[in-house]
Amino acid sequence: MTPVVSGMGVELGAHTARSRALAVLRIRSRALALALLPAAVAVVLLVGGSTGHIDGPGWGVVRAVVTGFAVFVLLCAVGVALLVARSRPAMSPTVPVAEESAPDLYRMVRDLAERLEVPAPSAIALTPDCDSWLEDRTHPAHTPPRPESGDEMEGGRGLGLAHRRTPAAPVLVIGSPFLWWMRVGELRAVLAPVVAGTGPSAHPDIAAARRFVRGLDAAVAVASEPSRGPLTGMVLGVAGWVARVMLRGCRVHAAEMERGVATAAAERAQTVDYGLRIVAQEQVGLAYAGWDRLLTRVALPAWRMGRWPSRLDAGVVAALTELSRRDRLAEGFTSRLGERPACDLLEEPGAIDEATSLLAARLFHGGPAETGPDWAPVDWAEYPDEVVDRKWRTDAARLHRVLDGLGVSRTAGPGTSEPEGPTLDRVMDHLTSAAPPEGEQRTTEGTDTDATAYEADGGPESDEDGVPATERSAALAAVLSAELAREEAATTAGPTGSAAPSTASAGQGGPDLALWDDGALPLFPLQPPRTGRELLGDHVTAMVCCAAMDTAGAMPGLDWLDGPSLLVDGERSADLGPRVLSLIEEGDPAPLRAWLLDLGVRAEKPVRLV
Repeated sequence: MTPVVSGMGVELGAHTARSRALAVLRIRSRALALALLPAAVAVVLLVGGSTGHIDGPGWGVVRAVVTGFAVFVLLCAVGVALLVARSRPAMSPTVPVAEESAPDLYRMVRDLAERLEVPAPSAIALTPDCDSWLEDRTHPAHTPPRPESGDEMEGGRGLGLAHRRTPAAPVLVIGSPFLWWMRVGELRAVLAPVVAGTGPSAHPDIAAARRFVRGLDAAVAVASEPSRGPLTGMVLGVAGWVARVMLRGCRVHAAEMERGVATAAAERAQTVDYGLRIVAQEQVGLAYAGWDRLLTRVALPAWRMGRWPSRLDAGVVAALTELSRRDRLAEGFTSRLGERPACDLLEEPGAIDEATSLLAARLFHGGPAETGPDWAPVDWAEYPDEVVDRKWRTDAARLHRVLDGLGVSRTAGPGTSEPEGPTLDRVMDHLTSAAPPEGEQRTTEGTDTDATAYEADGGPESDEDGVPATERSAALAAVLSAELAREEAATTAGPTGSAAPSTASAGQGGPDLALWDDGALPLFPLQPPRTGRELLGDHVTAMVCCAAMDTAGAMPGLDWLDGPSLLVDGERSADLGPRVLSLIEEGDPAPLRAWLLDLGVRAEKPVRLV
């Protein structure tokens, strides 16, 4: 009974999609008929006047008014049609994958489409995210590359059987973490319902309805942009209003159409690797968790330092392997890793990984599109020295600059070889005291405004998160936040932050340059702005790590799940955070001093900063 039920589901979903597509097209036809109605009335009046059937006092004025109105309506209709046709719909930035660079992957997708009895996707692209979808790139505003000789009439080297009279199939976009983490069979099972969606997409009515809705959406976006002049603004305003009215009328039908397409695709895919797809969906959730943690804990600190990890997809494998080892999430995990990984379907996985890693930095952080002096790739082997060590020393240097601005003395305790050097004792002594000592001055420009906001109500009992904090930690956190905001604003305004993609990065392995919109980057910010308490905690931790490295032989390290970590005798130190919080929130240095004493860290010794 399963094939029968599945077939009924496919027909039901396809019927729903087609009926809703026709409803969308009827809205387009009604809009066209409404635009032509004044012209039809004008033609009747003109023909009636010329033949003498409609003549008499006042009819000449009526004909002139109706004709003028008809011309105005036709001009508006032509303007709206041109705006809809020429506006570029929003499309996802991806890394294109040519068949020459992934013949096995193309072969697998082609076989999958043949088994599902649907048209094969026209191309394959990768996205640095845990998702996969079909994307139509046949809008007239886009100019897809011309196929090679022989590809138009035959399948040839292309993925789909393209024909001059057949619209191009959509592009299959695959999440790059899936390729590196999943096995070949798992990837095939996950892609089955996605590839099955090319069947309804090939229907002329559904394709036309999709193009119309996407064109309206793009027209509304263009009309909403700031205009260059009053006349242009008026024209775009009228056209945008008309497009919004039609888009509102299409919204419900378009949503139901897509629901029907998804239902038909899911039902059709039931016949392909059904049991394996259930197992593969578990790996999808695991990949998403590991990918999110890798970006926020590992990649983000590097991006903030002007470095982008060049092997993010390989990193997600290491992160998920560590996650599975620690939490034992997957039964039979070792045997699963013995199967062929899906990235083996690529000829040069390293080059593809590098391209998607740069695209991830562009999408999630807004970094430049090309490598430069302040935006360089970093390998995982170099990450501890190039990112972790540099990050800690940069944060520690910023912390001491802020303390200098607050007038905090650099005088150190007995036995210090360099009394004026940056020491951990200076930081701890400042945060231990509950109230500023008499005579302490703020000398840095802008510091008074930044640090004194907390004094408006006589000094806070907690920071902006409601977490208890001493007066000094609250003031220091406020100044650090302002200092970091100024640095980030200066970086964004410079050439690095505003770098645009150039022609040199186009081609295989590079992102689709036609899809970029630099003004909207980053498209997917990873984290909200850090609170003052979080910033202060990061900076104090950085200072502690610098002291541990310079006086106790500790080393910077990389934890695949938690990011930068301090290695003591080769082991990750995981108990530093609570001790730093005790100092910040309670002004109690005892737990941290006990930790330092146990490791042999000399807090009174100056540390090396950048």
